[in-house]
Amino acid sequence: MVIWLDSARKELQSRLMPATLLRYFCALLAVTQTYSASSQTRPAPTPQPLRKASQLIQKQEPVKINQSLLKQVTPDSVHVVISLPKQRAYLMLGEQIVIDSPISSGKRGHTSPTGHLPVLEKDPNHHSSLYGDFVDSSGRIVRAGVSARIDSAPSGTHFVGATMKWFMRLTGDGVGMHIGILPGYPASHGCIRMPSNGAKLFYDRVKVGTPVDVGDY
Repeated sequence: MVIWLDSARKELQSRLMPATLLRYFCALLAVTQTYSASSQTRPAPTPQPLRKASQLIQKQEPVKINQSLLKQVTPDSVHVVISLPKQRAYLMLGEQIVIDSPISSGKRGHTSPTGHLPVLEKDPNHHSSLYGDFVDSSGRIVRAGVSARIDSAPSGTHFVGATMKWFMRLTGDGVGMHIGILPGYPASHGCIRMPSNGAKLFYDRVKVGTPVDVGDY
């Protein structure tokens, strides 16, 4: 293309074309030559691969266990500390950490209660009375993630509370520690979500009345 334009310029010059038109072709030739040189020296950008959804979720450190201390604990000797800033739960023997587990606490608008909250109840197969799904007679989920308090069940469906396995109740209105999804940040409706192995470890080593401190630790 550059060769053709150069040839065209010389042809037009030889025919005494108007000065304005000649300047236009000269400018076009200069721009074309600049673009050609730039494209030859600058490699084309490499497209970045799309990130998987799992890569966008912050990964937390897994459950950590002090095995020597674990052999010493009893339900009468432990207490629990939950750090909201760190998103961690600690099973403590005195001042020593026995189990260190990731959590997901309450999100904005549903923040987890703080303070001294003893375990009020233990239920290995608890179901929420407030959050869950509307399902039909065959068990098919018609609407998921509903609130029994504010959502109306579609015709032919009924409410089924969300599973809260290894539930350790902390308040009278249903907040507790239990198995749940951990995206790496506060995401619950107030409960303390835990990984399956972490929840079971805590459940087996606390009793009704075990002290639980929730706050900025």
